[in-house]
Amino acid sequence: MILYKYILKNHFLPFIFSIISLMFIFLLQFMMRFADRLIGKGLDTWIILKLIAFNLAWMLVLVVPMATLVATLMAFGNMSQNNEVTILKASGISLYKMIIAPLIGGVVVGYLLLLFNNDVLPDANHQAKVLMQDISRQKPTLSLEPGVFSQEVSNYAILVREIDKKTNELTNVTIYDYTNPSKINVVTALKGKIFFSKDQTKLIMDLQNGEIHESGVGQTNLYRKLVFEKHRIAMDADQFLFQQSAPGGSRGDRELSTHDMVIIVDSLKKDRAVFEKSLVNESNKYFLMDPNYAKSIPFIANIYSKDLILSRALDKIKTAKNVVLFNYNKIEGVQKQIDRYRVEINKKYALPAACIIFILLGAPLGVMVRKGGFGMAASISLFFFVIYWAFLIGGEKLADRDMLSPFWGMWAANVLLGIVGLLLLIRAAKEAVIIKFDFIKKLIPKQWVGLEQDTDEENQ
Repeated sequence: MILYKYILKNHFLPFIFSIISLMFIFLLQFMMRFADRLIGKGLDTWIILKLIAFNLAWMLVLVVPMATLVATLMAFGNMSQNNEVTILKASGISLYKMIIAPLIGGVVVGYLLLLFNNDVLPDANHQAKVLMQDISRQKPTLSLEPGVFSQEVSNYAILVREIDKKTNELTNVTIYDYTNPSKINVVTALKGKIFFSKDQTKLIMDLQNGEIHESGVGQTNLYRKLVFEKHRIAMDADQFLFQQSAPGGSRGDRELSTHDMVIIVDSLKKDRAVFEKSLVNESNKYFLMDPNYAKSIPFIANIYSKDLILSRALDKIKTAKNVVLFNYNKIEGVQKQIDRYRVEINKKYALPAACIIFILLGAPLGVMVRKGGFGMAASISLFFFVIYWAFLIGGEKLADRDMLSPFWGMWAANVLLGIVGLLLLIRAAKEAVIIKFDFIKKLIPKQWVGLEQDTDEENQ
């Protein structure tokens, strides 16, 4: 029991450190990817924080299996580097017994991740999608350029000749007001200031020393001119105000729990069965010849000409073809929907199971490498991550296109790496195997090696 606690303790801190490091990398990548969609929108800090929080859910799902492999490599690498694995083997404790505690821990982590996938991730993905759609519809704050008409405010066209960005003062302002369709209003002013109201619903324009020119659209003889020292225009700014959608709405496959997707798949299977039955009936009716229609041919031949009979037969064939194609396309479309949901269902189980697979893989690799540093563990892990995600993404694409079953599309990576892990575990348990990275030196130019030797001699 003490041994199991000690091994788990060696896993805990590397596991937490790996999660934090990998989450930071994913978060940085997310911010770089979506920065152009967020900058210049005039969004509140709380909205951006909510968007990041919702997206942390899918990042955590991907990070936890990765962190499991890194932590296992670091833990067993440190134990092997300190000769603790050798001592334990000499004491009669096999490598199989050493990984019992990590495997139990992997099962617990995988189960918690499965619950997270079903209870938290779907809602987080849905909220993130809705919030991102709301942000995409959000217009940026009003931007005025000297000498250029701005029509960002509905029913207004604003022209400013000079703008002092330090004091936010406007010079030589011209505003075309189209709020009243029956009138044309043109407002000019020598100076002015523009700002949003406190509730952000109105765009306020404070003008000084100007004129208001008003004329009728249909009545050319109607004209009025007003001179003012101070004048305020309150323009509607709803298009600049961020409005978050109410909860609800349609959900995609990544926004549903396993239970919900199973219900949808059962419903789609019933629809597919209806189309398949219709396809069989229509095929039998027209291509195997309807008996009633066949009996009526002699009677029809006595009344109508052969050309008319041929024309009607061709019409029936065309109708049959259209009906068959319609049902076939419906079956194909429904099958693609079923495959997409089944892929997501299997993924919710395959990713948590990867926590166990990576422990089987990481334990023997850590013992063989005999290096417990984060850099070495991260480098080895990256190699297997690339393989895992290549199989996962490729399997998902093939399964969505009905070229591979959803089960194998999502579980092929686990099966392959699981077999590799078991083979490495058996070999590491039977004999002391050390993996050296001397072959990397062959890839380094000799000039660099010479420089390193010269530097070492200088330091000595």
